[in-house]
Amino acid sequence: MDTGCAPDCAADAAPPVPMTEAVRRCAGLARELARAVSRGERLAGPGVLRAQAGSILDALGVRLVAGPEPLAAPRSEGGPGTLIVANHISWLDAVAVLAAEPVTLLAKREIGRWPVVGTLARRVGTLFIDRERPRELPAAVAGLASALRSGRSVLVFPQATTWCSVPGGRFRRAAFQAALDAGAPVRPLTIAYEQAGAPSTVAAFLGDEDFVSSLRRVAGASGLTVRLTPHPPLRPADRRSTAAGARSAVGGAEWLVRAGGGGIRAEGPGYGPGRRPTAPRAGRRGRRG
Repeated sequence: MDTGCAPDCAADAAPPVPMTEAVRRCAGLARELARAVSRGERLAGPGVLRAQAGSILDALGVRLVAGPEPLAAPRSEGGPGTLIVANHISWLDAVAVLAAEPVTLLAKREIGRWPVVGTLARRVGTLFIDRERPRELPAAVAGLASALRSGRSVLVFPQATTWCSVPGGRFRRAAFQAALDAGAPVRPLTIAYEQAGAPSTVAAFLGDEDFVSSLRRVAGASGLTVRLTPHPPLRPADRRSTAAGARSAVGGAEWLVRAGGGGIRAEGPGYGPGRRPTAPRAGRRGRRG
């Protein structure tokens, strides 16, 4: 089982902003969360959800970089949605993806019990999974497959834990079985954080760190950017090879970001000619998520 690394793995790659600016950002986040709660069921509307997620990033001073191509693969009428699989670094990951494209989230069941966040997660149709009860896994896979068949695209973090930077953890295969059962494409997605153009671990939410400590660090970060790099969709043949292929795509792009390449080049619609880099070595592990 993947276990956590120490929170001190998360660190600034640039000098922090003044304390007054950090406090202003935290106040802005509180206002945006209150606004999200006040929207009620309207928050689930795609346009409303995308705008709200973007406003949360803006309040924290986080810049989003995402390409113009949709995360969900093209689908025919009545066809399944897309299983979007990404590496997991921070609680900001899901907010960034929702700001780019309002997809359905798969989250651990505990999040549904969190104050405010749990309420918002339920309102936007989040699917929950209880990782402490393996016997419930088949039902969770069936529920995910059903959502995909209905045309919903779902974001999953198959590592089930956060890592400080490179996606060194294995991709668990259960979610890929759901895509196989639903006949859904799989879109690998790399999430990376930078400060002043350099890779940064400041946003990482690791080990037994509490949310307030993580928020304080993120709110104080200067020049923080979250970069989303999607890769060509995979058509699952079996869950083992699909999980390995997705992890290779996600890890290869993260390696290029750390090396200063800014993303992955691959062949496929919207990408142009290029070659897929090899996966990096394993990184440090973090919080189960």
